[in-house]
Amino acid sequence: MAQHCHFCGKTPMTGRNVSHAHNVTSRKWYLNLQSVRALIAPGTTRRVRACSRCLRSGKVVKPAVRLRATSPTSPV
Repeated sequence: MAQHCHFCGKTPMTGRNVSHAHNVTSRKWYLNLQSVRALIAPGTTRRVRACSRCLRSGKVVKPAVRLRATSPTSPV
């Protein structure tokens, strides 16, 4: 399933739009998913999709910043 949070498992909700004339159509409320790099297991980093609530509450543990290795011939 594409639209789900890796940490809490939240998925889109379904419901109905109801107009003033009481015309009923179905609709979906999607999550605010963000693609982030996260520590899944100790030492394992993966890019996962997490909802904004999990990011805010601290359920997502982000890895340390990667440092780029510079070649000896490149000017700094």
